[in-house]
Amino acid sequence: MEKNSKQLYSTYTSLMQKAADLNYASAVLGWDLEVYMPPKGAEARARQLATLATQAHEILTSNELGRLLEELSASDLDDTEKNNVRLSREDYEKNKKLPSSFVDELSRQTSECFNAWVEARKKNDFGIFAPSLSKMIALKRKQAELYGYSAHPYDALLDEYEKGATVALLDPIFSGIRQQLPPILEQIKDAKQVDNSFFYQHFPKQKQWDFSIDVLKGMGFDFEAGRQDYSEHPFTTSFAATDVRVTTRVDEHNYQSMLWSCIHEGGHGLYEQGLPEDQYGLPLGSPASLGIHESQSRFWENCIGRGLDFWKFFYPKLQMLFPEQLAKVTAEDFFKAANKVDPSLIRTEADEVTYHFHVMIRYEIEKELILGTLDPMDLPAKWKEMYNKYLGVSAADDKTGVLQDVHWSHGSFGYFPTYTLGSFYAAQFYAQAQKDIDGLLPKVANGELTGLLHWLREKVHVHGRRYTSEELCTQITGKGLDPAYFLDYVKDKYRAVYGVNS
Repeated sequence: MEKNSKQLYSTYTSLMQKAADLNYASAVLGWDLEVYMPPKGAEARARQLATLATQAHEILTSNELGRLLEELSASDLDDTEKNNVRLSREDYEKNKKLPSSFVDELSRQTSECFNAWVEARKKNDFGIFAPSLSKMIALKRKQAELYGYSAHPYDALLDEYEKGATVALLDPIFSGIRQQLPPILEQIKDAKQVDNSFFYQHFPKQKQWDFSIDVLKGMGFDFEAGRQDYSEHPFTTSFAATDVRVTTRVDEHNYQSMLWSCIHEGGHGLYEQGLPEDQYGLPLGSPASLGIHESQSRFWENCIGRGLDFWKFFYPKLQMLFPEQLAKVTAEDFFKAANKVDPSLIRTEADEVTYHFHVMIRYEIEKELILGTLDPMDLPAKWKEMYNKYLGVSAADDKTGVLQDVHWSHGSFGYFPTYTLGSFYAAQFYAQAQKDIDGLLPKVANGELTGLLHWLREKVHVHGRRYTSEELCTQITGKGLDPAYFLDYVKDKYRAVYGVNS
């Protein structure tokens, strides 16, 4: 790269990292908002977040950055630099469509909406949340219009999380779920049900916490570059590859509530810690997409963390912590209980088969909200109707129904479909990992997870945003996303759990 190009690229890098500093400072304040902030700090925090978001947006839409990207696009760059500039230019053109005044308004509304959601959950009253949510939905519709779309306004929001995703692409995937998963559910329904009653004893909070830390360390989560805390809704956030935060929540009378959310968030955290440190603030230092991010959390939570081999190693340790509760429970009993299929109300605690109906319900509702064919005030009734239709269950209150997820309070419309995409990618990656890593499952049974983490680092984490989800999937497995891998995976697992021959 000639001297002038080097100087231009250095200036570009400085601008991008300055914007990243502001965005990560916002992330620190957002993490604190959900973990430690006192209730009276909400108004000031909303202002602080809006200021930082607006300043970052102004850098990322500045004429200076636009000129730099144009000049660099015609410069002699190496492959890494070309990809950063290419992706930054795409982001720049998209960011330019949002006025700074809109970014400020959206940030303030996000803070207001989140606080309303927390209050509504405490009082179990959707009515407290509804006015703020209505404002948020109006802003997301406006955002879709500002971005532009050709077929459905929801497409513009989907693209924020999964580049290239559209209603036209997702509808067939969810149609397949409606067709292919019910027969599996019917076979399981007719089989002898798994007993998971031992999960609902008293499991002291501190002991649950201690074991979760041991599991995260076993997975390879670096506590010198991260930490775990409690929050109302489990999440992962990152301020750099060297500072990644995961959160969880605990129920002393339901052991499942904490354990698998820790493993799930740990998968997200490992991805963030595995991103290239030298690409801080640049596209190649960022995750590929939300679908790929979810593939990492679902890979660890389900393919590994709900697998029998994982518990061959970790279960004796858990049994020592809870000897009275688990004295008569074998590792195989625990494995089967962890994979019990039972239509339920809470998405984050759903089994791997019914989980995708939870996602589909949210996907269908979001499309209607953004299109304007569903009034936000009618959400509780719509929610109950769809849960009855697809899962045969009905929430007795708002907290276990329409208020259970934090996503809408964040304005994350278009996020939910990535959970299903992530599960499908995870199953496909898991199949490939078993081919690539000699003796993978025996190694997992011995607690040897380093090789698996290295494989994920090499195949997924190190690339950042270099590839789209489909390109990355093809590079790893030789083909694009194929839901058949997930269907084969769940059939194999539930044959082991229920003895059903799908």
